[in-house]
Amino acid sequence: MMSTYYTDREYGARAPSIDIIDERVWVGLYTLIQTRIGDGSFGFRFPEQCPDGNSPCGCDEQKFHRVLAAEIPAINWPLSPEETPETPVILDLLEFCARAVGKPIQGTYHSYFGHHHLSWDHEAGLSCFAAEVNMLFRRNALAFELTPDGEARRLLPAPLAEAIGWALFQTGDDETDRLLEVARRRILSPKLEDRQDALEKLWDAFERLKTLEPGTNKREQADALLDRVAAPGSAFRQALGGEATELTTIGNRFRIRDSEVTQETLTSPDQIDYVFTRMFAFIRILLRGSGRGG
Repeated sequence: MMSTYYTDREYGARAPSIDIIDERVWVGLYTLIQTRIGDGSFGFRFPEQCPDGNSPCGCDEQKFHRVLAAEIPAINWPLSPEETPETPVILDLLEFCARAVGKPIQGTYHSYFGHHHLSWDHEAGLSCFAAEVNMLFRRNALAFELTPDGEARRLLPAPLAEAIGWALFQTGDDETDRLLEVARRRILSPKLEDRQDALEKLWDAFERLKTLEPGTNKREQADALLDRVAAPGSAFRQALGGEATELTTIGNRFRIRDSEVTQETLTSPDQIDYVFTRMFAFIRILLRGSGRGG
């Protein structure tokens, strides 16, 4: 199957920056799913038995529907190209399909019923399904992908993705390392609430980092940490101190760790990404400068 189009090769693929699956992309995804219901691909999990009872011969659409309705209650059945589900529901649907799909392999031909008996190759079927879904995502600049394991994953902006992918957490404090690792995993989630939780965990890790150096109080410990990253009295050390103060102010002003009525809520995925990227960059330089990974 062709993996790119002319415009991708000549002008480059569009940056994956869109978080909402619109009607046009939904119709494409709907068609991919309906095609695989029709050709028996989902018989890997939901096999339709030949009337003679000897072997499976396709996909049992009724079984597919019943389990889908139970596992993803928010989905409406039958699926309709005219009714676009919410983006998280579509991503759940794609993961459901990824678990059910297999490449149909024809066995003996049953002339009486006019069909072949089938078996399925799940790995090959999933690979093809994920490639076609990811093609639609890529061509429409959607910031999602289906992984080789069939998990829907969010694509991060390139600088943040690179930093997160290579970061090491060796703070010497197990809880701080855990918080940083949870933040790294959850910021990849397509679900907004998971990304909000990632931001909260990152802020919790920041507060713990302030207390890892020796000192009699948190302010003294935080200053000692910054002094390890840049020479005391230098312009860069002053810049780090100013950034630490500004990030603390952001944490108090917006609803990140607490839920006070005076705090504002970050209202879009872009805002969460911006604040997360800014805090992660700051934490990373603290880790690298103090010999704690990064």
